[in-house]
Amino acid sequence: MDQLKYHLIGVITVSIMIFPVTLSNVNQNSFSFSTFNQTHLNLFSVLGDASISERSLEMTPDSMKPNINLQKKSGRVLLQQPFKLWEEIVSSRSLHTRSYKIASFTSKFLVNIYRPPLSNIGEGMAFLIAPEDFSLPSNSHGQWLGLTNETLDGNPSNKFIAIELDTVKQDFDQDGNHLGLNINSVRSFKTFSLSNVNIQISSTNLVVWVEYNGQTRILEVYMAKEGEKKPRSPFISEEVNLVEHLNQYSYMGFAGSTGNNYAEINSVLQWDLIVEELPKQKDYTWVLVLEMVVGGLAGMTILSVVAYKLLGWLNKEEEKKDMTLGERLKSLPGTPREFTYKVLKRATNDFDQMQMVGHGSYGVVYKGILQEENMEVAVKMFYRTVVKSRNSFLSEISIISRLRHKHLVPLIGWCHYEGMLFLVFQFMPNGSLDDHLCSQRKLSWDRRYKIVTGIASALHYLHEEYDQKVLHRDLKPSNVMLDSNFEARLGDFGLSKVLENGENSYAGNGGISGTIGYIAPECYFNGQATQETDVYAFGALVLEVVSGRHPCCVIADFDTLVDWVWKHYKDDCLNEAIDKSLGDEYVIEEANCLLVLGLACCNPIPSERPKTQAIVQIISKLIPPPYVPPEKPLNQMEQLEMGLKSMTDIPMVATLNSLYCASDHRSQQREIHEYVGAESSCNCIH
Repeated sequence: MDQLKYHLIGVITVSIMIFPVTLSNVNQNSFSFSTFNQTHLNLFSVLGDASISERSLEMTPDSMKPNINLQKKSGRVLLQQPFKLWEEIVSSRSLHTRSYKIASFTSKFLVNIYRPPLSNIGEGMAFLIAPEDFSLPSNSHGQWLGLTNETLDGNPSNKFIAIELDTVKQDFDQDGNHLGLNINSVRSFKTFSLSNVNIQISSTNLVVWVEYNGQTRILEVYMAKEGEKKPRSPFISEEVNLVEHLNQYSYMGFAGSTGNNYAEINSVLQWDLIVEELPKQKDYTWVLVLEMVVGGLAGMTILSVVAYKLLGWLNKEEEKKDMTLGERLKSLPGTPREFTYKVLKRATNDFDQMQMVGHGSYGVVYKGILQEENMEVAVKMFYRTVVKSRNSFLSEISIISRLRHKHLVPLIGWCHYEGMLFLVFQFMPNGSLDDHLCSQRKLSWDRRYKIVTGIASALHYLHEEYDQKVLHRDLKPSNVMLDSNFEARLGDFGLSKVLENGENSYAGNGGISGTIGYIAPECYFNGQATQETDVYAFGALVLEVVSGRHPCCVIADFDTLVDWVWKHYKDDCLNEAIDKSLGDEYVIEEANCLLVLGLACCNPIPSERPKTQAIVQIISKLIPPPYVPPEKPLNQMEQLEMGLKSMTDIPMVATLNSLYCASDHRSQQREIHEYVGAESSCNCIH
């Protein structure tokens, strides 16, 4: 697809509004980048030789660009948002005792460290947690990885923690292919040789998980080749006290370098980041001042009684808030049982990190066992504080507590304890659909067809069969759970909305909701969720299930899966779009039917998308799929582009392609894949 240009000041205004809105709906402590482009420059600080281009964060210059010296380079790319990583806890009972609440976080990123032809690979890159000072140390190329330099290395005032991917052996390294935990120095506190697990940093795209538990203070690092499942055991596991090594407010991102005689491309292709938001502590400073003022006065007893009464009143007010939320939960129609925190804590082994089975926009999910019932459950713990998450929590529980359908994840109960919010669901032993699509495990055609059938049935129930119209607003494989029989169960209703009588759409103050690749094109104009936008997401999911490729993948000359499948449809060769891992073990008529249905659901014109009733009938083979034109219709942005072709050009860096994960980086990807002899891959980080 050729790069689009905009031609009017009015269009410029629209394009400027679109991109910030895309992320504005995300919790301020949750970021998900399935691709990168120039529109993200306002979110990052880009330092030294780093750049944001070609669908990635580049810590050192792009090795595919001509006439660029690739050696002796260093750079950093950091999110401009600071994260509060720890807070001193001061209570009315122990004003003079220091204790700290430390934030948990999860960083998951897809990296490509590529060795240019005829070059010695080096030096490396790192996931970085840095202090407020954004400056890049001078002479931080080579072994210093953009983290420090010869003068600063090892200085406690550096206040950084990094997870390095090192490709050159120094005197203090065990080898030239390792992970390292670095604290204020490039001399790793702990290392792990990747040769032990048959991983070569420079050979393929790699997924890295960096997980920190603020309660146990354990930092864990995992790594796998793209498309492979996360290892059961971490490669690095170490107790790290963030209070001792990091500023209270710190920044997260990446750093990298090349050396005097070494060169490599240091790229981050995708990044998911979730950082726990610490609740605000009550300010008891006035109590301390009160003690100092009246310390020697005979009226201390009276004043102490007053202070005690006042604190008791404050605690009662807090309890009243909790009671109000509890009463609201109990008054919701169909609300299931209330669990105590003690029961959930015991069920999840004190919310052990090893029990964590996933995370979403609003919280972490743990596997647990209710001992009295001997029942496996999934416990969803919300990240946000009572004040911020109450509405989303109530929204989710008020919707799902009343829904009854065999293809929805059953809600068992809830818990509200000291500002923490929990939902308890039936555990799904086969994980999510996403787990299977992004792993080496083969998902048979019969199971794929059955899964699509179940999702369609669930969506039809939400849109037409329930007594109110429910918009899911985040339909994607990671929100489709699979029970013991591989029956699909739609879950995660954190973004769902109920349409009131007479309403056909929902437009929240937060802007666009959903996940890139599954968001309908019209959302970038009006920010509205409708039944048609849910159908678009369903269509994207269907194409993904049949093809085994993510909606945002780059294939040949196409920037999206929809465009690629549509070209095969036009050329009457839909068979070429079917997942090659299936071999010949699929029903050709069913596969072609689902591909055509997926295209119909992804029609850029909302009114042309089928309704859920028709979708169910098509999948049940009661009616044929709807007509799909050979040429993909233009969406609103493309129609505007066509209508303005005769007018004066005004160059714009923002393009429609960036909305749909498209990028000029595809040319570089093809060159890299051709060089290493690999087939173009479209696996996604989830």
